[in-house]
Amino acid sequence: MKFTAQQIAGILEGDVVGNPEVEVSKLSKIEEGFEGSLTFLANPKYTPYIYKTEASIAIVNRSFVPEHDIKTTLIKVDDAYLAFSKILEYYNAVKIGKLGIENPSFISESASLGKDIYIGAFSYIADHVRIGNNVKIFPNAYIGDNVVIGDNTIVFSGAKIYSDTIIGSHCVINSGAIIGADGFGFAPNEEGGYNKIPQTGNVIIEDYVDIGATTTIDRATLGSTIIRSGVKLDNQIQIAHNVEIGENTVIAAQTGIAGSSKIGKQCQIGGQVGIAGHITIGNNVRIQAQSGIGRNVKDNEMLQGSPAIKLSDYNKAYVHFKNLPSIVKNINDLEKTNGNS
Repeated sequence: MKFTAQQIAGILEGDVVGNPEVEVSKLSKIEEGFEGSLTFLANPKYTPYIYKTEASIAIVNRSFVPEHDIKTTLIKVDDAYLAFSKILEYYNAVKIGKLGIENPSFISESASLGKDIYIGAFSYIADHVRIGNNVKIFPNAYIGDNVVIGDNTIVFSGAKIYSDTIIGSHCVINSGAIIGADGFGFAPNEEGGYNKIPQTGNVIIEDYVDIGATTTIDRATLGSTIIRSGVKLDNQIQIAHNVEIGENTVIAAQTGIAGSSKIGKQCQIGGQVGIAGHITIGNNVRIQAQSGIGRNVKDNEMLQGSPAIKLSDYNKAYVHFKNLPSIVKNINDLEKTNGNS
């Protein structure tokens, strides 16, 4: 789709400086701009590019005053970065704005479908599923029995949502995500093997949750695995049975959370973090990448290391660790000196 500078300014409540009828159909970085593309300038260090970019339209702050001639049309806004983010959201909504039910796909007669939905080819919608309004389910998705999906949620291609899962509104489930698979529950038996423990619970995902590609969230043994509103999960994260993650917590890729652990609100957890089972992590906790958490964590702590310790203690200890060879040498020299005296 093509948009004129005037149309974009209308969306952003901005002012056009230049040709209001110039059209764009693509987005670009300012240093890689090309004719027919829209870009933005927010960081002052990129200012030199505004004078040589080939982009047809550039979004800039109202405070920007050119020092040289500019051939690109400008749209002046209060905050260029936020305005461009708004355009990205709008562009993405248009790009995935599909409607209707494609064939072949299977939809159970007992399923309930909302208004203005999209179901892509080769998708499977099982018995007693309830799908809200404006939901988009892309091709090759699997939606199991009794699943509930709230309004305006997007399920991308290849996602698998097992039976009894409840998903709220305005969620995004990316490709390859698996929600509601059996938790890792086994009990040793007398023969030296393991008996599987039935996982009879479900997964509950509240509103405005984003789940990354190939992330897995296991169903509870009993009760529910719960992802609270506003949680953002990166790709390739493992969340085990009966875990609960608090509101607006963000977790980076390849983190693993063992069964029955509880994570508080507004936490930030780096990549490749390992969290042991049956522990509680408080609110506003910051955990650095590749840390190992094996104990309960209080509110507002910042942790690093494996096993993790307070970030300030880790940094102090690491200074000594880097100097360990010279410290050992000094000790050996002292021992030799004392031995010879």
